Amino acid sequence: MAPIGSLWGVSYQRQTKYILSAAAIAGLELDVKPFEFGVTNKSPEFISKFPLAKIPAFEGEDGLTLVEGASIARYVASLAPESRLLGNSIKDAALVDQWIHFAEHEINMYSDYIWQMVKRFFPENAYSESVHKSIFERQERSLQFLEQNLSVREFLVTDEITLADIVLAAVIQRTGRVTLGAAERAVYPNVFAHYGRVAGDPRIRDIFGAAEFVEVPLAPKKDE
Repeated sequence: MAPIGSLWGVSYQRQTKYILSAAAIAGLELDVKPFEFGVTNKSPEFISKFPLAKIPAFEGEDGLTLVEGASIARYVASLAPESRLLGNSIKDAALVDQWIHFAEHEINMYSDYIWQMVKRFFPENAYSESVHKSIFERQERSLQFLEQNLSVREFLVTDEITLADIVLAAVIQRTGRVTLGAAERAVYPNVFAHYGRVAGDPRIRDIFGAAEFVEVPLAPKKDE
């Protein structure tokens, strides 16, 4: 089978995992291009196609260019409707979209904020314990909602893996590396059981790789 297009990304990036996992389950081939951050994406050829110089980035065999990992993954899934990655109906597809947006904006966004604060990516190396606490509490609220939903079903939308499950699993993998240590993860057994089902699926297990969860949540060093 000929590749459906070319992909630029890095294997550890959650958005790249969305796309590679969708292609693997859909039985589609991608031409994954060599990529060196700060070099490949700064080249005139890359910027002419993708002006924001972001990854992942996709160029289809027909010339279609896409950025944003979830959008690329959704396009890949749509090319193989028999994979049922977008569900079995229009309503299923809407629910898949709902959970993708939920995972990215109600869970991952807070992990990103906390990671950036802890790593001093904000101006003047700013860190605020009160802001950290507030952001974590917002993430907790979303995780509690998710935990409740997963208490009555194995997957988010249908009785098999959809793109929503892939996106959520990649988001939860990052969350377990940033904001949720062992004690925090124990509070969400259904969420992490879902992660194990998806990330452990033989079709995509190698794409997800080792969990590499932290024992305690990331925090500033005591001398900072």
